Amino acid sequence: MRKRNRREAGVTLIEMMVVVVIIALFAALVLPRMLGQADRAKVTAARAQINAYMTALGSYKLDNGVYPTTEQGLQALREKPENATNWQGPYTDKEIGNDPWHNPYVYRFPGEHGDSPDIISYGADGQPGGDGVNGDIVSWKN
Repeated sequence: MRKRNRREAGVTLIEMMVVVVIIALFAALVLPRMLGQADRAKVTAARAQINAYMTALGSYKLDNGVYPTTEQGLQALREKPENATNWQGPYTDKEIGNDPWHNPYVYRFPGEHGDSPDIISYGADGQPGGDGVNGDIVSWKN
């Protein structure tokens, strides 16, 4: 069996630096794409949640003849409001949650965009307006 001398043992500093540079390049190329995918997934999740709430609101209106007021909000899908005479809920299986950025959905009825309620997620920044991931996700454009 051959004995290794000191020069052949272990990893040199240059070899270690090359590995670190390769890992850094990989991270610089891959991480931004992965973060962009996460943002798009949150936008898709908000749209799906808004659509589910709109469907539940349709069932609520069929039973009660009118949508919940702004004051009653989306919570009327889970808990019977005082003036709902034919409430057959709960109309959603899950609690009324926040949007994917942990901000509450904005609910308005009467809405400003037709005869149905308006449901809005203000996106990642939580502020009206914006572009891209900060843009508003709204019920009347789904």
